Amino acid sequence: MVEGLIVTPSAHDPAQTMQKLIAAVTEKGLSVLAHIDHAGAAAKAGLALAPTDLLIFGNAKGGTPLMQAQQSMGIDLPLKALVWQEQDGRTLLGYNDPAWLAKRHGVENDHVIAVLRDVLAAVAAKATA
Repeated sequence: MVEGLIVTPSAHDPAQTMQKLIAAVTEKGLSVLAHIDHAGAAAKAGLALAPTDLLIFGNAKGGTPLMQAQQSMGIDLPLKALVWQEQDGRTLLGYNDPAWLAKRHGVENDHVIAVLRDVLAAVAAKATA
């Protein structure tokens, strides 16, 4: 897979996985900032793309300390999760590993990184189970 990307297989189709992801994100008190349907945009352009759906979400209390440490973190924040369908029909949910992001930007804040990692793992588990 891709370096720094945590991928979880889903027991649901892409649409259900995204619905469950949105519910899990909001239950955790995070704000949904954008929902981008890449496949829908491709279809409007006359192109075919398997279901590929991006959710952008976050909470300023979690992301701001990381950007205070290194403003370049803002390119990778807010948090994102991608739901897509593989050619074999499997649905996957992926997100950037917060530890990988911290390393990429040279940020040392083990507490915030651990909290983000736990929140993302819980959200992904709930969306894919």
